[in-house]
Amino acid sequence: MLEDKWLIWKFNRGSREAFSKIYQKYLDDLLTLAVNLLGDAHAAEDVVQDVFIRFGKSNGGFQLRGSLKSYLAVCVANRARDIYRSGKRHQTVDLNEAEHVASAAADPVRWAISNEQQQRISRALAKIPYEQHEVIILHLQGDMKFREIARTQQTSIKTLQSRYRYGLDKLRSLLNSEVCHATKR
Repeated sequence: MLEDKWLIWKFNRGSREAFSKIYQKYLDDLLTLAVNLLGDAHAAEDVVQDVFIRFGKSNGGFQLRGSLKSYLAVCVANRARDIYRSGKRHQTVDLNEAEHVASAAADPVRWAISNEQQQRISRALAKIPYEQHEVIILHLQGDMKFREIARTQQTSIKTLQSRYRYGLDKLRSLLNSEVCHATKR
């Protein structure tokens, strides 16, 4: 967090290098988050690009209140929600489109198992209500606390915790039924 404050201080004074470091530091996490929210790698890239463009335009006046990663994650979630509500979503894709395959290539068996699990989770996430999907992804993938999510969405913590709990219950149910169907074959 101290590094982020230093980078913001330099960014506000016109440092392109600071902006570049922020971009490099958070790009992968934000892409993963956007893909998980939208289910579309191309739309996710557009969302993250848009967030960084808007962030870059705040040069000189950006005030960091809390975690920079959380701030950027909220920007991505807000933009993804706008796209979701406008109906401009595309077909769902696997979660691994936002992951780096190179690190898994050293152990192809482990990668194949992980890839299959990610596909099952991605399909299940696409079947639950977006509000539940979003809070699960922001909490687990975006490393955001319920308090942060509630503040940014102007929703009570209890409501978010309920969405999270109901969403996880639905995911478990969907994944368990998929396993049951697979074992009956």
